[in-house]
Amino acid sequence: MPKTLYRIYVVELSKRVFNENAKFRTANPQYNGVLECLYVGMTSKSPKERFEQHKTGYRNKKGYKLSSNIVEKYGLYLRPSLYNHIDPFLTRKDALIAEKEIALELRRARYAVWFN
Repeated sequence: MPKTLYRIYVVELSKRVFNENAKFRTANPQYNGVLECLYVGMTSKSPKERFEQHKTGYRNKKGYKLSSNIVEKYGLYLRPSLYNHIDPFLTRKDALIAEKEIALELRRARYAVWFN
């Protein structure tokens, strides 16, 4: 059985998130309104499948919500140009570290970014 791989993905969010969500605004004091608002996540599924889970408010068999409220409400589409160059990770731990590093890198580039 093949080993599970974890992928990083990026979703473009509506710029309304910056005006309507105080936590998002507080997390992005560097944002000047020029570039896009983004969500960075990691998944063991395909980015497309994970994006669909976010948009539909997916819950697992135990009833836990696995989708981000921010992506569910403000997610527009995937931004493959911002993640296709990133190789999959063999461990969830490595993928979580990379998710944070990539999100902070995008923030430094003046995007407004949310990640978990």
